[in-house]
Amino acid sequence: MRPRTLEEFVGQEQLLGAGGALEAVVGSQAPLPSLILWGPPGSGKTTLASLLASHARYRFAAVSAVMAGVKELRAEIAEAERAQQRGERTALFVDEIHRFNKAQQDALLPFVERGIVTFMGATTENPSFEVIPALRSRARVFRLNPLGDEALQELLDRALNDRERGLGKRGHNLGPKAAALIARFANGDARRALGVLAGAAERCQGEIDAETVRAAIAEPIPDYDKNGDAHYDVISAFIKSLRGSDPDAAVYWLARMLEGGEDPRFISRRMLIFASEDIGNADPQALAIATAAAVAFDRVGLPEGRIILSQAVTYLACAEKSNASYQAINRAQAAVAEHGSLPVPMRLRNAPTKLMKNEGYGDGYQYPHNDPNHFVREQYLPDPLKHARFYEPTEQGSEAEIAERQSKRWGPEKS
Repeated sequence: MRPRTLEEFVGQEQLLGAGGALEAVVGSQAPLPSLILWGPPGSGKTTLASLLASHARYRFAAVSAVMAGVKELRAEIAEAERAQQRGERTALFVDEIHRFNKAQQDALLPFVERGIVTFMGATTENPSFEVIPALRSRARVFRLNPLGDEALQELLDRALNDRERGLGKRGHNLGPKAAALIARFANGDARRALGVLAGAAERCQGEIDAETVRAAIAEPIPDYDKNGDAHYDVISAFIKSLRGSDPDAAVYWLARMLEGGEDPRFISRRMLIFASEDIGNADPQALAIATAAAVAFDRVGLPEGRIILSQAVTYLACAEKSNASYQAINRAQAAVAEHGSLPVPMRLRNAPTKLMKNEGYGDGYQYPHNDPNHFVREQYLPDPLKHARFYEPTEQGSEAEIAERQSKRWGPEKS
């Protein structure tokens, strides 16, 4: 049931509708730009890339970053070069581009720059984190949304009525409760919806009811939408449970996300942020544990990886809390915004040459390790900020020791 033309494509009106981000691309006679399609599974990334290439009369070459490597890329590039000599333009589609490492993504750059291929990538992950800046800067990023209930209903109706590729010859009808159940299970994923419909159709004649749909679903229906309000609500409850030092609630919300099919790497990233933002130096080990959990999960995967995540979650929930490091960078950035680029004090400047030393660079700097206590009182901030206080350690956990140590070093100035 994959659409064969852009007119058959369902959903993504924000891209293809009137005033949509891709409207100008579709209507233009200009060469197809390199692009990255970012969206959840089953939202139409591969189909849209193929249709755009066909609409622009490009040769469409597709590789999967899960299965392919540099060798396969080079083979496609070589074919694209031969096609270019024949006067054909090639759109090279890389599915799950986030699975390519930096070296593999780098390998694409010279051929994109030279116009040998027009790059088209698809990813379920945020390109800001998963696609190298050099490649990302040469492509336009378009965000695809999960398909809404109306779009899913249209796809289901089309599959039921299409006599050539669908179920039109079987005479099936889909009851409203059954359709709603499929939409809920699909979570905006067209492939998932059509798969359930096909399974249900194999189990009955005539009308497909809700019980038949339930029988066709091989897994529990998650009450969790990875890309809708539930996604943000559950991750919010997860973070607030960690911040509130409730390990039982935190591990419950972790289980909800895992059962709902959330990407564990997304959970790991949020835990890494939390370890610094909400724990910080009150328990410096928290960031190490969150980092180790992320690395260990990548090596182990599911289902055993859930134990690793649970260990990290319960540790973070039970750890002493402090947002002093988070507040420190906020205050420092506010000072930068207010005062601009203040000059570095001369005694702190680097003086690698005799000329710079003669100019006074580094003059007066006191080397702390020459002191028995490895500390000297010095002004390290520019003059307008010499009394500024950005980091204010709390009395929580290890930060209490930091506060006491800084008080002994600096006195009231930094205590």
